[in-house]
Amino acid sequence: MAFLGNIMKQLLDYIFSYTGNYGLAIIIITVLIKLVLLPFSFQQFHSIKKMQELAPEQKRLQEKYKNDKEKLNKELMKLYQENKVNPLGGCLPLLIQFPFIIALFRSLQTYDFEQASFLWIKDLGAPDSLYILPILAAITTYLSSKIATPAASPEASNNTMNIVMACLIGWMAIKFPSGLALYWVVSNIVQILQQLLIMRSPAPVKEDVK
Repeated sequence: MAFLGNIMKQLLDYIFSYTGNYGLAIIIITVLIKLVLLPFSFQQFHSIKKMQELAPEQKRLQEKYKNDKEKLNKELMKLYQENKVNPLGGCLPLLIQFPFIIALFRSLQTYDFEQASFLWIKDLGAPDSLYILPILAAITTYLSSKIATPAASPEASNNTMNIVMACLIGWMAIKFPSGLALYWVVSNIVQILQQLLIMRSPAPVKEDVK
């Protein structure tokens, strides 16, 4: 992790040497990381989308075989195999992305921004005194979570979890440097755009077997 963190720091330094602006450098490095990890994001979102499409049938099987766990597991596995879906397919891409995200997070958390300003932010190394970034971080975190699982998890408990997570990120953005909060906001916006592109794309038409 320290090795990746050092790479992220050097990359940020390199981008800053061209832009001369730490705010722009954070935005660019965030977008670059998202682009590099885009294939894994596509895989993750497609897996989530397929699970959403199967959610009604999965729920029907759970109701039908609620008293027979062994039969339920067999029917669910059959459902997944017929539709070529791996129920854990969304986890592996996330695990691959996680080290890069944490490395960039830690680099920005301890980075010396030399009291550089950006837009309304007086010091990227200090919390946003106007609370604009924390509010944006909370809103974009909620939207990203909401868009990712709109159909598969309509229960109130899941919506509550999305709200709690958004509030947690917003609270952390109040405490951490503005540079890190800026990363959260940009990362969430790119994530939302990716999700809208993938999750709202038309499902492939299945050919009838004659």
